[in-house]
Amino acid sequence: MHYWGNVTAMALASSKLTAQGQISVPAEVRRKLGLAPGSIIEWEEQGDHLLVRRAGKYTSDDVHSALFPRNKPTSRTLSELKAGVRNAVRKRHARS
Repeated sequence: MHYWGNVTAMALASSKLTAQGQISVPAEVRRKLGLAPGSIIEWEEQGDHLLVRRAGKYTSDDVHSALFPRNKPTSRTLSELKAGVRNAVRKRHARS
């Protein structure tokens, strides 16, 4: 007979905190998150839990929305982008 009552998920792995406040990330966690030496992990508080995840890379839309939260980026064609670059270069190098 098995008990299926209040069973919660078991921890994937555990780490021990050193006196200097450092931890080692267990191999199975490194594999699951795709971590390698130099990888950055993020810690996020969610209520009474902490979420640990591999730091993601930000897209240009993420950066734009952080800098300009009210205006969404408009789509441009390649020719419009090239024309904008040409105009910016002309203005920068224009003789007064």
